[in-house]
Amino acid sequence: MLKFALAGNPNSGKTTLFNTLTGSTAHVGNWPGVTVDKRDGLYKKLEEPVSIVDLPGIYSLSPYTPEEVVSRNFILDEKPDCVINIVDATNLERNLYLTTQIMEIDVPIVLALNMMDVVKKRGDKLDAKKLEAETGLPVIEISALKTEGVQELMERAYAAAKEKREGKTVLQKSALAHVIDDVKIALKAQEVDNPLFHAIKLIEGDELEVKMHPSETRMVEEFKKQFADDVFAGDFEAMVADARYKYICAHFARAVTRSQSADTLSKSDKADKVLTHRIWGIPIFLVILFGLFHLTFGEDLLYLNSIFGFAKDIDTGNEVLNAFIAVFYSSAGISTPGVLVFNLMGFVTDQIGSLIATGLTNVHAAAWAQGLVNDGIWAGLSGVLSFIPQIMVLFLFISILEDSGYMARVAFILDRACRKFGLSGRAIIPMIMGFGCSVPAAINTRTLADEKERILTTRVIPFFTCGAKTPILAAVCGAIAARYTNINVDLLVFALYIFGMAMAVLMVAFMRQTTMRGEVPPFIMELPAYHAPQAHNLMAHLWDKLKHYIQKAFTIIVASAIIIWFLSNFSWNWKMVGIEDSILHDIGSFVYWICTPMGFGLQLSAFGWVFVVAAVTGLIAKENVIATFYVLAPAIGMLIPEWDDGESGIGAVVALMQATGITWQGLLGFTIFNMLTLPCLAAVTTVKAETPKGKFRYTIIFWALTSYITSSLVYVMLTWWWTAFIVAAVIALVVAYFILRNKGKINLSFRKKRRSVKTE
Repeated sequence: MLKFALAGNPNSGKTTLFNTLTGSTAHVGNWPGVTVDKRDGLYKKLEEPVSIVDLPGIYSLSPYTPEEVVSRNFILDEKPDCVINIVDATNLERNLYLTTQIMEIDVPIVLALNMMDVVKKRGDKLDAKKLEAETGLPVIEISALKTEGVQELMERAYAAAKEKREGKTVLQKSALAHVIDDVKIALKAQEVDNPLFHAIKLIEGDELEVKMHPSETRMVEEFKKQFADDVFAGDFEAMVADARYKYICAHFARAVTRSQSADTLSKSDKADKVLTHRIWGIPIFLVILFGLFHLTFGEDLLYLNSIFGFAKDIDTGNEVLNAFIAVFYSSAGISTPGVLVFNLMGFVTDQIGSLIATGLTNVHAAAWAQGLVNDGIWAGLSGVLSFIPQIMVLFLFISILEDSGYMARVAFILDRACRKFGLSGRAIIPMIMGFGCSVPAAINTRTLADEKERILTTRVIPFFTCGAKTPILAAVCGAIAARYTNINVDLLVFALYIFGMAMAVLMVAFMRQTTMRGEVPPFIMELPAYHAPQAHNLMAHLWDKLKHYIQKAFTIIVASAIIIWFLSNFSWNWKMVGIEDSILHDIGSFVYWICTPMGFGLQLSAFGWVFVVAAVTGLIAKENVIATFYVLAPAIGMLIPEWDDGESGIGAVVALMQATGITWQGLLGFTIFNMLTLPCLAAVTTVKAETPKGKFRYTIIFWALTSYITSSLVYVMLTWWWTAFIVAAVIALVVAYFILRNKGKINLSFRKKRRSVKTE
């Protein structure tokens, strides 16, 4: 089977093209020996199926990041039958730098000029035939987003793969041509594959090449002396880069003809003048983010009921019909999209639960079997399933922001603000990915060249609330709003998301002043043009997320629910008992005192241990927190005379508030602890793989201490407001100490004391 590799700059449309080519055949794994994402799939519209491998997005084939090493080694060692080089046609000169490097490898290459629809819309002209003549490579105009020219691209790539190709360089007329030829001949004599590529990399001082070819390195060092007085002072890497860009501008750039309006601002540029504004950029981002949470968690669409006061409950006389109508409309107002699908799923799960309970009763199932299925398996499963549609709505909105190009701007505008705290925009990109899932976000930290920045970024990624934590926030905030009607659910959820982001920045600043001191790496990023997201790509992305949650729900969540039900219904001598005499009661009661400073410990009633049990199960998968509530709530409810199931979806938390006497301050302390503590087992494993040997244990300690201390402080300050002044004073003293210490003033005073002692 033929194997084609997709190579290109980040934001060149490479992933969009990959999804278009492979569709449902795509799957993700890891490259052998390294933990960098590997994506491959099949293209089936040629004479034979072709394997498509999506290489990481890179700017060059120099070994500065793991992505560059992976892409370089794959092309050199795996020897694909053809490399499809995706080039952003709107930024031709910059993208062709990578092309000039790939051209030096003995591999068939096809240039895919992507985003040609944008080029034409601007009024620019790009002569593909002229570029083809200049590069000596097949050049095809495509639009991966609109799937235009894709079939022709694959046909040309298939034809190119049938012919051998020898590497060529654009440096043949540069001042380095002589030494390039000499080194190439020497490497060829040693039967080195791709001698031209290796020769140029050796001349650049590439660390991998220098180690492999020490004798040729001495040849280069001798030649370098001739350029001691040159403008580059013998810096061959800079000379090569300069020669590449000069050739691109002199030859390749002639294929582009700019329109007369090229000097005017494009629509993307005009939008950026507002969205990336130095002052208004961050406030606009916060407004957009709040809009997302309102449309996902708000119960009153656009606050129409709050403004006009028209909503009321409707009583049709039919309980099922009333519940169905409440999905769309209630006394709170018109449901937002997120609440609508949440209510609809809750309605469906309630009906299924009733059918299951009736069916088990009709077949005269044993009491323990009915309890296991109704209160164990289905209770835990429905608790998680009811939130999945709402999570999908949130993911849809976030995906729209990503695919439109706006999320790249978020990294840019946050770079300016966060750089003062020791955080670069490049580190913000994986953090933003943490809103979806901490696992790919942690993997994305490989793009960070600085080891300290990688470590501190992986540590704070879990603070960006992922989709698995969303049910916790939705349920807790919904329960608080149900008990305290003057609180908006969407505003409270938004505040908690912002709190997590703020904690990430503050903890980065703290680590930069203590254990991770160092310079903030520079951040350079190309901003892609804005474009309308494609429905096909959005749906494919959501389907991947949905499969992930369903798999977890019917495996980890079901298993956890069964274990929780068993432990809450059996005693140590394996007899079925009430929850007050169960194994879980004894274990929870033994350890939950430790959560007292956080608001869900000894200050609660006899059933307060439920919250510490839920937090512990959340260490396996955060969805288990809600599953645990749904499993334990019915068992506790049987012992509470004033039990009220509350509203659909948040009834378990409302009921536990009644049963345990936990305050809203304690619930927020519980939520913040789960937001900041160790993430799920999958994320912990991933972070361990991304952390240098011997450093991971400090990350575990960091998560445990940060979550415990922060949630305790939040609970104390919300319960006794005057303690906020004490906490602020202590924090100010700690900050002042580290700032003065890092400036050398405190250390200097210690040295003076030591000297005075010696003198005496």
